[in-house]
This record gives sequence, structure tokens and C-alpha cells, in this order.
Amino acid sequence: MSKSTIKLIIGMLFFLLVLHVVRLVSVNTSVTHKDIQAEAVINASASRVWQVLLDFKAYPQWNPSIQNMTGTPSPGEKLTAKMRAGNLIMTLHPTVLVARPERQLCWLGRLFIPWIFDGEHSFIIEPLNENQVRFIQHEEFNGILIPFSTKLLKDTKSSFNEMNRALKERAVQAN
Repeated sequence: MSKSTIKLIIGMLFFLLVLHVVRLVSVNTSVTHKDIQAEAVINASASRVWQVLLDFKAYPQWNPSIQNMTGTPSPGEKLTAKMRAGNLIMTLHPTVLVARPERQLCWLGRLFIPWIFDGEHSFIIEPLNENQVRFIQHEEFNGILIPFSTKLLKDTKSSFNEMNRALKERAVQAN
């Protein structure tokens, strides 16, 4: 091996070590962790809300924050989501973690590699009675870029509220 190759390998190992130390220091601190939640009471059954939530093809018609969604909502599967938060539009490729019919859809999205900017997003349906649910959108953000993402996180909370209102309207319309 040449000297330059050895220096490159040592440099890469040092970089990975620094990243690992940053990750260990930053995991679950108030600086690198942020929870956002928005909820709405919807006068529709859990099955109706679930049906609207999983009708990805109809998202462009009603969903102001997830403008397009494709994929299979099953654990381990990748989705493709074109999302809007404020003026920012981004395409993400999250992995589905949980798909419990009429109760919860949860995925994990990341920016490049773990611990830079991770978001675990959940849609939770809590039945209040036969024809009424509490719909909760919750996202847990972790990573070293969280302290630099204040505006994005504020816009994300607004987008959650907008989507919840639109979901409520759509679910009630067809009820």
C-alpha cells in the first residue's frame, strides 16, 4: 500500500471516530432532540380515517403537506413522499416501521446517514367512540442538525396542523 492510501484510510477512520463520538454525545439531548405533535378530533370511524390516510393516490387532491406518496405501507418497505414544510419542498424515502390497520402508520426518514437528521413520523388513530377518533401526527427528530433547524421544525408543525384539518374535512365528507 502506498503512503497516500494509508493516509487516506487513517483520515477516514479518524472522521468515522469523530462522527461516532458526536453521535454518542448528541443522542437524546435536548439540543439534538425535538418532538412535534398536532392532533384533531375527527367525526368519522377509525376505518374511514385509515382508508383516507392510505389512499396515497388521492393525496394530490386534498393533502397540503404530503403532496405525493407512493409505496406499500408495510413494515420494512420504502415509501417515496414529496412533502412541503413552509416554502421547502423535499422528496424523502422513509422506511415503514409500523402499519397497524386503523391504529398507526409509522416510518423513519433520514438525511443521508443516521444521527445527522432523523425523523420518526407517526400517524396515530385513537378511537373515541364508534364514529369519532383522535388523529395524532407525531414526529420525533434526532440528530446533530436539529439545533440549526428551528424554522423547518416550526414550518413542520404548521404543516401537520394543515394536513390534520384537510384529513378531517376529507374523512367527514364521505361519511
